[in-house]
Amino acid sequence: MRQAGERRPRSIFRTLAIAAAVGISGCGHAIPIAATFRGGAGISADANLRGGVDIKLPPVEVKLPTAADPGEMVASVVRPGRDGSPSARVAVVDLDGVLLNQNYGNLYAVGDNPLASFRDKLEAVARDPQVVAVVLRVNSPGGSVTASDVMAEELRRFRARTHKPVIASLMDVATSGAYLVAAESDQIVAHPTGLTGGLGVLFNHFNLQDAMAQLNVTTDPVKAGEKIDMGTVTAPLDDATRAMIQQMADAYRDHLQNLVKRRRTAMTDQDRQALADGRVVLASQALSLHLVDRLGYVDDAIAEAERAAGISGAEVVLFHRSGYPAHSIYAITPSPAPLSESIPMSYPGLDRSRLPTFLYLWQPDPTLPRTGAR
Repeated sequence: MRQAGERRPRSIFRTLAIAAAVGISGCGHAIPIAATFRGGAGISADANLRGGVDIKLPPVEVKLPTAADPGEMVASVVRPGRDGSPSARVAVVDLDGVLLNQNYGNLYAVGDNPLASFRDKLEAVARDPQVVAVVLRVNSPGGSVTASDVMAEELRRFRARTHKPVIASLMDVATSGAYLVAAESDQIVAHPTGLTGGLGVLFNHFNLQDAMAQLNVTTDPVKAGEKIDMGTVTAPLDDATRAMIQQMADAYRDHLQNLVKRRRTAMTDQDRQALADGRVVLASQALSLHLVDRLGYVDDAIAEAERAAGISGAEVVLFHRSGYPAHSIYAITPSPAPLSESIPMSYPGLDRSRLPTFLYLWQPDPTLPRTGAR
């Protein structure tokens, strides 16, 4: 408590102001007066009345929260065995969302790379001696040409190495690159209301020339190689560039359809001709075109896997990251949206992740390839 007659302490700025007035009025000359103030928490202020006040604050360290690691791949029991005790297992491996070789995540959590995650799941299944069969549960429109092709090859090698039967269960959508992966299974069971097919290729090019003009933005590249920027979003495709890109797209389509032809031996030339334009079809039509072997639900696919392995009443497990719970045969591994997806506005082509690329993808929405529909 302040005692009677005790003067109230002046602030450093008030004190300096008084000192300045005294100094300036001294002899009619401006006399420099310097003052130093030391406060708590490491705050200091130095004043030179000719040069102003220099306040120094202690350095502040800002740390962003550490992103949580979702953990290694583990198996969760989503349906107990018939006798309630550990027994032979059927593993459910989910293939969901757009298939890309890209990490999904944000500041607070690390999301999966769909390609790396798929490989991790297959390796975890191969290490589990109790797993005798696999159900590949697919709900995806496809993805990039290379990611889809690699996933299909990973599944082919898994089957050759482990000799475990694989039954694909197609859910809402299993088209293009996702169907290519499913075609490497021993048998395909399609949900009665699902869509599949889409055996074509897309080059997701956008022409933003007019949009850039509205923003008064022009491009002035320096190029060594006339076609080094072929497919740029800053201009329409000229005839020569379009022809070259079309040639590449045709080659990718032929590669996709040849892989499907090799695996789906029941398909006839007439079947393939009906699908040659890349259309998607209902599951019932896919059955008549021999794209799938039967219609059914996930439980039917599990039963087919048991029959292929010569067992019954198996324990069903789902492989997932340990940080994400899984309690049902329909569970999927959640992926946090990328930080860029926190911005509600999305203009195709303006985001670097949406630059043109070749896709085995059914894409009615042009923003789909990077929305991370997982």
